[in-house]
Amino acid sequence: MPSVPQAFPRLSDRVVSDRGRYVSLGLIALLLCLLAALGVLPKQWNIGVATVGLSFFAVVGFAILGNWIAKQIEQRAKGVIAALLEQDTGACIVTDQNGRIVLVNSRASLGLGAIPEKQLDDALRSVFANPAAILLRLQTQLRTRVKAEEDVVTRGQTIPVTVSKLDQDWYCWRFALEAEQAWRNVGLPVITIGRNEVILNTNDAAAKFFGRTPATFAELSPENAVLGDPGGLSSAIRVVTPEGDKTVLVSQLRRSGIARELILTPITDSGAKHEATSFADLPVPIMRLAPDGEIIEANHLAIELVGEVRLGNSRIDEVMHGLGYSIRDWLARTVEQTSAPKSEFLRLTRKDKEVFVQVTLSRIVSDGQVNLIAVLNDATELKTLEAQFVQGQKMQAVGQLAGGVAHDFNNLLTAISGHCDLLLLRHDQNDPNYGDLVQINQNANRAAALVSQLLAFSRKQTLRPEVLDLRDTISDLIHLLNRLVGEKVRLTLSHDPVLKPVCADKRQLEQVLMNLVVNARDAMPDGGEIRIETEVLNLERAYSRDRATVLPDEYVMVKVIDSGIGIPPDKLQKVFEPFYTTKRTGEGTGLGLSTVYGIVKQTGGFIFVDSVPGTGTEFTVLLPVSDVAQTSEPITPEAPEEQKPRQGEGVVLLVEDEAPVRAFATRALRLKGYTVLEAESAEDALHMLEDPNLTVDVFVTDVVMPGMDGPTWVREAMKTRSEVRVVFMSGYTEGAFGESGPEIENSTFLPKPFSLTQLTEAVFQQLN
Repeated sequence: MPSVPQAFPRLSDRVVSDRGRYVSLGLIALLLCLLAALGVLPKQWNIGVATVGLSFFAVVGFAILGNWIAKQIEQRAKGVIAALLEQDTGACIVTDQNGRIVLVNSRASLGLGAIPEKQLDDALRSVFANPAAILLRLQTQLRTRVKAEEDVVTRGQTIPVTVSKLDQDWYCWRFALEAEQAWRNVGLPVITIGRNEVILNTNDAAAKFFGRTPATFAELSPENAVLGDPGGLSSAIRVVTPEGDKTVLVSQLRRSGIARELILTPITDSGAKHEATSFADLPVPIMRLAPDGEIIEANHLAIELVGEVRLGNSRIDEVMHGLGYSIRDWLARTVEQTSAPKSEFLRLTRKDKEVFVQVTLSRIVSDGQVNLIAVLNDATELKTLEAQFVQGQKMQAVGQLAGGVAHDFNNLLTAISGHCDLLLLRHDQNDPNYGDLVQINQNANRAAALVSQLLAFSRKQTLRPEVLDLRDTISDLIHLLNRLVGEKVRLTLSHDPVLKPVCADKRQLEQVLMNLVVNARDAMPDGGEIRIETEVLNLERAYSRDRATVLPDEYVMVKVIDSGIGIPPDKLQKVFEPFYTTKRTGEGTGLGLSTVYGIVKQTGGFIFVDSVPGTGTEFTVLLPVSDVAQTSEPITPEAPEEQKPRQGEGVVLLVEDEAPVRAFATRALRLKGYTVLEAESAEDALHMLEDPNLTVDVFVTDVVMPGMDGPTWVREAMKTRSEVRVVFMSGYTEGAFGESGPEIENSTFLPKPFSLTQLTEAVFQQLN
């Protein structure tokens, strides 16, 4: 898409330069036509000469028409740009690379006197002393970027100037003539200094402090007629005021071009209370330190951030730490100015909460004594985000590891339980080995349940919500909870008699309760009491706490309260973070409460924690009340009927890369009458299917395999065998194919680990 300037290049210049060419071509065309008409030339030349003359006329006509069309496009495009510029609140001007004005809006015309065809620097002379230098400086910046800006300071006003590059030859300039002055309402003196220490602007506080608006900095401080560039915090200087000479600390707020905006902070002179008050009211946390780190002075914001500070008795290395090397070495290097000032991140020693600060040290000389100025910035949120990012990377890595381990372990469990089923077929209940085989089978099923939990942790498992009465759910779980807490801990329940139902995944909700009860038990090593309370909470207005907002609604509130050792305030905000634990090494993974938090949030609820060290901890879970009425009798899933594997017939192509699983599945299917063809990879299976005489009724295939995966090779095979049924199997249970599913007709899914009966029944159902 061409840019605006490409749409209308400078037609006026081009038309003028081409006009002579058009006239010359027109005269030549007229001469040729006359020669042909008058018969001056030989007869056989007349037609050719006349044709050439008419062609020249056509060229001239098309050129004139093209210029007319381009001019119309230029006028239309200029109109569109002019309309856009008119909507801007600033003075906007479009120029070419030579500074010639092409378009202006009304604010530029009224405020700057800019008109088209005029040079931009001429239009700006009424506002800026040296506009050519400003324009050149900004255009130079545009060589490496598409936009440049600068706050141009003039006497009594600061005008933000912005220029954007529309194309190689076109620029759009914007001048905020009515911009609000940034430091006008600041309570401390702020002055703007230009070239040769000329004072370009002062705020109201500076005019009041000095009693006038000085012309140069030399009038304010004869001892420091040339201030130099303070950069950050600089040496204290003496200035002249109507009340006598005073000491101020000079800090640079901003630099734009040749202009510097400086804030003058009065500092404490002997017995001077006014200056001390000004230092205390500084708008940033700041402290004055002795070279050995003793805190001499701190303003209100610094004391509020750091906590209790005893001026003259506290040292900076006592109130913060975490530098990685001695803070005193850092102070010594700053005093000696052996390195450029830089910021460091430190952790405060506050006991009520965890706070990180960014500290910038600078050296000053006041009355011949070297001191240090420490500017503090609260970096707690930044460090929290950094920690969350690191924890997120850990969780992603652990999730991937857990998913991979669970997938491989499900393959092993499939082989174990499958071969156990084969052995059970050859032993009746009177066999002395029958009981051992049943124990192996049951423990394999328990291991499968654990792997399912591991898979749920490794990814966002799809919940299976149902309408639950928490009284029934907790009652069903109470026996297990009593076994978990042991004999030293007493577990009591207190239910709301009119408790309303909630919609949640029962298995996940039981996991939440077990994790909270186990956490409460571990907080009471000498025994105690754990109370589980339920009640209905009706919120009439939004409730905000811990960066969460609970909307007005009806909730079921579940509290798990213990009388344990409690959680310190500085650790309370971390309890839901993954891998964070207050237990000794080897006693906790730091995943219990983070799993609870994830399940509650995924259910649409909220969880909060309150704790008093030495008294106990209370976890509060809020779950929305379900709008669906609960049936009078709770719906319980029907237990799968114990049925013997049914005999079948047909040809099964079994594709599985794990040899033990493939061996079990082959034996199981052949035992029930099926003809089984084995392949250890998708490529081998496709090679076998190249035989047109081979008949296959069912594909039984793993989903995740080296090389081509299950769905991919099945789609390839279905191009020529669309009638074949498919049974997919995988160690990843729900979500093995992602959210979209395999998208293959006549297919079903069999999660690993599966039993002999489940495998043969799945194949039987597909064939029948």
